[in-house]
Amino acid sequence: MSRVGRLPVALPQGVTVTVDSNNVVTVKGSKGTLTKGMSKQINIAVEDSQVVVTRPNDEKEVRSLHGLTRALINNMVVGVSEGYKKTLDLVGVGYKVAKQGKKIVLNVGYSHPVEIEEVEGITLDVPGPNQIIVNGIDKELVGHISANIRSVRPPEPYKGKGIKYADEVVRRKEGKTGKK
Repeated sequence: MSRVGRLPVALPQGVTVTVDSNNVVTVKGSKGTLTKGMSKQINIAVEDSQVVVTRPNDEKEVRSLHGLTRALINNMVVGVSEGYKKTLDLVGVGYKVAKQGKKIVLNVGYSHPVEIEEVEGITLDVPGPNQIIVNGIDKELVGHISANIRSVRPPEPYKGKGIKYADEVVRRKEGKTGKK
């Protein structure tokens, strides 16, 4: 039995979950609504303010979908009730970010500024010149947008310059002089 899959997903106050006949799960909460289609091989039921995910048999594919489906539903419930947030830091001399309307402008050592537009369902906050906060209710989308921003200038191992996650540790290398 899947350790993750067998745990029921507790629904906080104000969150409702509906499952239609095609296993399309809709989660509504105070922050918004999320909808996702799940595999038809998995049974999803809402019982007594909790969501129970079960599997009909022990085939390999069904076993792998069991924990995944439960985790996706849990991420949706947490997203509509609390939301998700990722913080990115800009490290480097002259590296800065500014917000202009619905987009952010990054100056990260290129000959031109890099502009990134806000996506629907995601808000980009700039509390300081060297910090970006990505907020949203969809965990997958928050992570994807954060990774796209980081990919503009990933941190390099010699000086540590670049865009990194706030909790990321950049392993540093010695330069040429470290060889002696």
